[in-house]
Amino acid sequence: MTNIDQSASSSADRARIPPFALLLTASTGVIGSNSLALGPIAPEVSLSLGTGVPAVMTASAAFGLGTAASAVFLGRLIDRHGPRRMLAASLLLLAGGLATSAAAPALPLLVAAQLVVGIAAGIALPAIYTLASVIAPAGRESETIGLVLTGWTLSMVAGVPLSAAIADFAGWRAVYLVVAGAALTACAGVRRAAVRERPAGRTTSPLAALGVPGAASLLVACAAFMAAFYGVYAYIGDHLHGALGLPVSSNGLLAASYGLGFGGAAFL
Repeated sequence: MTNIDQSASSSADRARIPPFALLLTASTGVIGSNSLALGPIAPEVSLSLGTGVPAVMTASAAFGLGTAASAVFLGRLIDRHGPRRMLAASLLLLAGGLATSAAAPALPLLVAAQLVVGIAAGIALPAIYTLASVIAPAGRESETIGLVLTGWTLSMVAGVPLSAAIADFAGWRAVYLVVAGAALTACAGVRRAAVRERPAGRTTSPLAALGVPGAASLLVACAAFMAAFYGVYAYIGDHLHGALGLPVSSNGLLAASYGLGFGGAAFL
């Protein structure tokens, strides 16, 4: 009887992952949806703006550059002002950049808007991962962060196919408006959430991480993987639409297939 009581007590004391983690997962999905949306809808964007698909994909490059630069040079603002506050601010900036992307009359403005979106994402993602570690119950840190990371799978399996379908029926501009609305919704949720944050500590440059043994080789491996992925993903949508004559919505199925494999690998 004593063993049964102890087992029941241990199970009851096992803290649940806070619902706020689901909001962090959704925020990750919003960012992922934008980062992956342009490839499938690029053929329609190029026709609308009167330019080629490779030129359109410079907007995706601007997003990536903005994200990387922001994470390195602005990430310390998270330690200074708190992750929840910075996440809410970055989601608001993200929504503004997405709305500007939707209204862009020419390619230069679309590229500039995606650069702004990238800057916002570079702050939002570290803030999300920080909050995931802060709210995680003791002993469930990895599980909580793993849940938040499924937002990327969510964006590939649901966000990108939905974006491609929206582009087919309502135009590519509607895609950015829908994602902007999702970003505003997430921002409102983050602002209202009550999260106990750790006090700000001494900030250091993220470049200091290069001094950690093995960090440089891991960065090289990650860069190689991402170059291979985006190098194919950015243009395969144009191949399906232009060379094979398939509708834009079919490009979303390709992303969903990759997303299912990505998510399924978590079980391994």
